[in-house]
Amino acid sequence: MERDIPTYSLFLLIVFVMIPFTIAYYYQLGLKKDIIWSTVRGTAQLFLIGIILTYLFELEPIVGIPLMLSVMITVATFHARKKGKELPHVFISILLGLITIELIVLAMWLGFGMISFTPEEVIPMSGMVIGNSMVAMGLVLERMKSEFEQSRGKILAALSLGATPSQASHITVRKTLNAALIPNIDQLKTIGLVQLPGMMTGLILGGVSPIVAIKYQLVISISIFSTVSLSAIIISLIMYRYFYNNQMQLLTLEEIKKSS
Repeated sequence: MERDIPTYSLFLLIVFVMIPFTIAYYYQLGLKKDIIWSTVRGTAQLFLIGIILTYLFELEPIVGIPLMLSVMITVATFHARKKGKELPHVFISILLGLITIELIVLAMWLGFGMISFTPEEVIPMSGMVIGNSMVAMGLVLERMKSEFEQSRGKILAALSLGATPSQASHITVRKTLNAALIPNIDQLKTIGLVQLPGMMTGLILGGVSPIVAIKYQLVISISIFSTVSLSAIIISLIMYRYFYNNQMQLLTLEEIKKSS
């Protein structure tokens, strides 16, 4: 029998929200409104998506799955582009990157028989892949802007010595990729030891055998690890080029804005 959480218990979660709120208030972090707003917004979004998924699960998979994936990818693209809005073609680059990644991972899941083509399996697992790829792309864009600014002198020196933009940017791109990949590497190292991952925990709470839950968790964890790496590489190799003009001169963010 499915176990439910009493509705009144959910209201008591305000106790947990008050912990970061109190810290923000005491240390004057300026985050009080953000904490309240993010909590309210997150709660509303989850209940809304619950209603939407209930409807989508009743549709034919060939209709419901593409519809929901399109919404997920579009929202993820708009969110990730905020980190690199100064760069040209950032929206289309992220959009095509996320579509490519989703198609690759979905083809592997279905081709190897890891999941079936049903909304109940494809949508939640794809959401985790798209969400983590979105975060990785946003992190890459933010870190890349910072690295190009900090390493400007070294890059100009390399260019003056005859290096191509690709050669001059090698260390900057490498540092950017390191920053994007290290959190996922650390998380994969400690999986099952420091934490029981969300998908595995949810399946166990839902009554699934721990061994079966572990199999599903392995599929999603390795998939996320791979797609985060791929998304970081894709956006890095595309975006670093926009820091140079046609004469292979290094541009500032302000110059990039004006030229785009």
